[in-house]
Amino acid sequence: MKVLAELTGSRVIGDENLIVHGINEIHRVESGDLTFVDHPKYYDKALNSAATFILINKEVDVPAGKALLFSDEPFRDYVFLTKNFLPFVASTQSIHPSVKIGEGTIIQPNVSIGPNTIVGTNCIIHSGVVIYDHCVIGDNVIIHANTVIGSDAFYFKRRPEFYDKMYSCGNVVIANNVELGSCCTIDRGVSSPTIIGEGTKLDNQVHIGHDTIIGKNCLFAAQVGVAGCVTIEDEVILWGQVGVQKDLTISSGTIVLGQSGVSKSIKKGTYFGSPIKDARLKMKELALLNRLPEFVEKLK
Repeated sequence: MKVLAELTGSRVIGDENLIVHGINEIHRVESGDLTFVDHPKYYDKALNSAATFILINKEVDVPAGKALLFSDEPFRDYVFLTKNFLPFVASTQSIHPSVKIGEGTIIQPNVSIGPNTIVGTNCIIHSGVVIYDHCVIGDNVIIHANTVIGSDAFYFKRRPEFYDKMYSCGNVVIANNVELGSCCTIDRGVSSPTIIGEGTKLDNQVHIGHDTIIGKNCLFAAQVGVAGCVTIEDEVILWGQVGVQKDLTISSGTIVLGQSGVSKSIKKGTYFGSPIKDARLKMKELALLNRLPEFVEKLK
């Protein structure tokens, strides 16, 4: 903790000899991690989170078992630390020498794979695929043309004159037996993994936001868009053009019909509409709406 304070010019409140084991944004923080908070709305959430260390811009009492780093600009210092401990490494060739590729995997021409990425056995990676650094691809994975895995999180802090970029130091983890369609985009986590669970299948042009965790055997049709920090449990089906708001949970076995908007956490069921409702109820509402001219005529 003392070293981090010296690097950032901040001040330790609490035991400066405690050891920080990781760094994580508040949505995915774990015990031993350092997180940051710079807005009164989220002070309590950060201080009561699993994080052991909090980079904060308010002097408060130290919660039991924690230590604080007092800073005039926590966001700035958090970004500095992530860049310091995981700096960007440029590649000079399409497949970086540090990449590990399993037996039986086929890499088609014009694929780019960044440093320290692991690709499992018996995978097929088609032309034009880009896999950024530190990603993990399991066994028997198929990735179709022009899909991008590990691009930066869409995460910015609004400044008076510009948007300040959060440096992404997480990665993407693709489990075994996953298939990703053409032109999918899967963002890396801000500071923890974006995860695609075993057996899950994504159609073409699907977007998965940062720090999202998708369970096993899910099925997403074309043009589904999932925002950051979403938890999608096992065997969920999202049909074409479904949009999912950030920081919510979709329970196992849920089905969301095409062109629906998921704006809140939902339990197992079948849903439709924007915002979503139970699909049968929504269909009845639409049927009644179609009869509205008939009802108006009767009232004349």
